[in-house]
Amino acid sequence: MMGKTIAEKILSDRSGTDARAGQIVVADVDYVMVNDVTGPIAFREYERIGSKKMFKDRMVLIPDHYVPNKDVASAEQAKEMRTFAKDHGIENYFEVGKGGVCHQIMIEEGFAAPGRLIVGADSHTCTYGGINAFSTGIGSTEAAVAFATGRLWFKVPETIKVELTGKFRKNVGGKDLIIKIITDIGVDGANYKAFEFHGAGVGNMGVSDRLTVSNMAIEAGGKAGIFPCDGLTEEYIKDTVKGEYLPVSADADADYCMTLRYELSEIESMVAFPHLPSNGRAVKDTDVRIDQAYLGSCTNGRIEDMRVAAAVIKGRKVHPDVRFLVVPATQRVYRQMLDEGLIQIFLDAGAFISGPTCGACLGGYMGILAAGERAVSSTNRNFIGRMGDKNSEVYLAGPEVVAASAIAGRIVVPEQPEGC
Repeated sequence: MMGKTIAEKILSDRSGTDARAGQIVVADVDYVMVNDVTGPIAFREYERIGSKKMFKDRMVLIPDHYVPNKDVASAEQAKEMRTFAKDHGIENYFEVGKGGVCHQIMIEEGFAAPGRLIVGADSHTCTYGGINAFSTGIGSTEAAVAFATGRLWFKVPETIKVELTGKFRKNVGGKDLIIKIITDIGVDGANYKAFEFHGAGVGNMGVSDRLTVSNMAIEAGGKAGIFPCDGLTEEYIKDTVKGEYLPVSADADADYCMTLRYELSEIESMVAFPHLPSNGRAVKDTDVRIDQAYLGSCTNGRIEDMRVAAAVIKGRKVHPDVRFLVVPATQRVYRQMLDEGLIQIFLDAGAFISGPTCGACLGGYMGILAAGERAVSSTNRNFIGRMGDKNSEVYLAGPEVVAASAIAGRIVVPEQPEGC
């Protein structure tokens, strides 16, 4: 009998079966997360189910998409979530001012951990694979079922093995790697498959970069993007993780449906052109003028992203034709920026800084693009109309490129004289 991948092992453990790729299993979930957009639907479905049970300790409610509320409709959504949490005594509810973008909160507050099975009614729930969890997005109706039963069905995914060697060059990171991967295999290249990352290159990647890579596994159709647990992982979560956890590693003879290989030192600063994350190009080969630069989101709104962007922009000024929006992922990141002097650096450069929110990433508010406008963004999607008018354009890049482009007024790498 062949060995198992990380995905197969976690789903085997949680289902109590010998789970193999292609099988359907019913598994216990460690946590189920909903936000202010997906939560209200789940609450109504839970009530419709009529269950007398509720797995409250496994439920996490995080308003983040329209935080703070931008209009009456979003205020009603937030109120519904707040009321549901209060009426049912749900402790894991993160009110405005105490939370932030859901996926970063799941990590900072210790819900995500190695070996856990986590689902969330948001497609970028796959982020937690960066710390060795099997995490994946679900629908609101499925979330309601998890509220009532603590379990869900899963089709065990096949796994793509990604072997990494070497080390990133300066100003290149996880965002560049994942754009390269998606460009190579396409937005449907990993449909219902898990990515599993291996090799010496993993140890040369910081956990924040791993989270960025796992976050965008869904942009290739992936069910999950899972890294091994190592010393860097343990250090990253040691002060925040809730409860016990058990890291999971793949067997040496595990079966993979495909193997991809990347030498990290060969990865260049990348930018994904409209209107797909798979339209990746080397930044040095582009010449695109921009109206807006956006730094933030569940993909690149962590303190590490803020630090590298601040290092690029320190002592310089945002281009007069550019709006530079800086959006920390959580209150904790915001406070760290304040304590480290990063907010002052961005303010001195002429950037706008907001509190944590998903905001413009999903085209919600606080950075909507008008027709014909272009933005370079550290977010994860650049579909038609994603951040505003259908005739606007979004270019995806890492935090260093976003900061350099804010200075230059066009998409550049930090090494280019115009960018720094």
